[in-house]
Amino acid sequence: MAVHGLLANRLRSFLTLLGISIGVASVIILVAVGHGSAVSVQKQIEGLGTNLLTVQSGGGLFGRRASTASTFTYMTLKDVTALQDRNVAPDIASVTPVVSASSVTASNGAASVTPDTVDGTTASYAEVRKAPVTEGTFLTATDVKSHARVVVIGTTIAQDLFGGVDPLGQKLKLNGVDYTVEGVLKSKGSNGFQDQDSIVLLPLTTAQDYLVGHTGQLNQILIEATSPSTVSAADSEATSILTPNHSNTDGSAAFTILNQASLLQTTSSSTHTFTVLLAAVAAISLLVGGIGVMNIMLVTVTERTREIGIRKAIGARKADVLGQFMTEAGLLSVLGGVAGVAVGLVGAQFTIVGVQPVLQSYAVFLAFGVGVAVGLFFGIYPANRAASLRPIEALRYE
Repeated sequence: MAVHGLLANRLRSFLTLLGISIGVASVIILVAVGHGSAVSVQKQIEGLGTNLLTVQSGGGLFGRRASTASTFTYMTLKDVTALQDRNVAPDIASVTPVVSASSVTASNGAASVTPDTVDGTTASYAEVRKAPVTEGTFLTATDVKSHARVVVIGTTIAQDLFGGVDPLGQKLKLNGVDYTVEGVLKSKGSNGFQDQDSIVLLPLTTAQDYLVGHTGQLNQILIEATSPSTVSAADSEATSILTPNHSNTDGSAAFTILNQASLLQTTSSSTHTFTVLLAAVAAISLLVGGIGVMNIMLVTVTERTREIGIRKAIGARKADVLGQFMTEAGLLSVLGGVAGVAVGLVGAQFTIVGVQPVLQSYAVFLAFGVGVAVGLFFGIYPANRAASLRPIEALRYE
């Protein structure tokens, strides 16, 4: 009888079912998008190394903020040497200096491009930054010592300057000076802010000779802790070593240290909050769908008042009428939930706003269960109203 009642008004039943299915699908897809975003950010941070510390002069760019009484001093190679002392810093495995050049033009014949990143560094950069080469070799200690005019480039630079030609051994110019391509880095894609493959790396000494000058100033110092568990200890050691030469007027550190492990933890917390927020927004759709079920069931009860009166006049009990209308509400909720799960599973396979959703099984079961429960909850009032009608009043109803 419940199925017959739903089929008697197919369009109305379909639209009610659609409300539940949209709510269920929204929860599944949005939770998958939130989790997919979290996984993507986590992979990018882990790709840089969770035992990595980045030291930068000043206190207002990132990481731990310095005092307001700021005294800006640049890091130098003397700081690198001090950090490499294992007696003072036993938890620091390696130290890598980095100088950055801005507004550098890379060219090869008629092809020209401005890389997002042009850094001068040493051989340890590859390990610290998790930047392996797919072709050729990375910068070597000999390259740095001999001031070699060689570069390692990202895949974007390789494509823009050389097209389909193998760039290894080829020449390119940086601000008009010739360099030989020694290696091509493994692609990392975009981090959401810039293309990580639009990068050129060259020996620290060469960058100082031709791009940044011999000022002795370093833009960054990359510190690799001996293991992820010793990152905090390495952070403390670096702070104690650098503070005497780089401190503010109040004695606080005039530099910042970005701790990748702390960043990963903070990002995970933020993305969890983001996912919960998305799920809460999607849950509103389920609530609206439930209200739709109640609305349609109230209309159905009103239309079938005489039918209810006849059933009760020939012996139907209150439980019989209540069961019939609750079954109709349950069918709408279950069918809507099934349809919503199907749409959610399909939708989660597509990239959404640049994020590849990661399906969460708990979200599927939770969305289906809540969708059915909401439909049944909002179906109780109309069903109880129908079951409570007095037969004589129902029979007289026009």
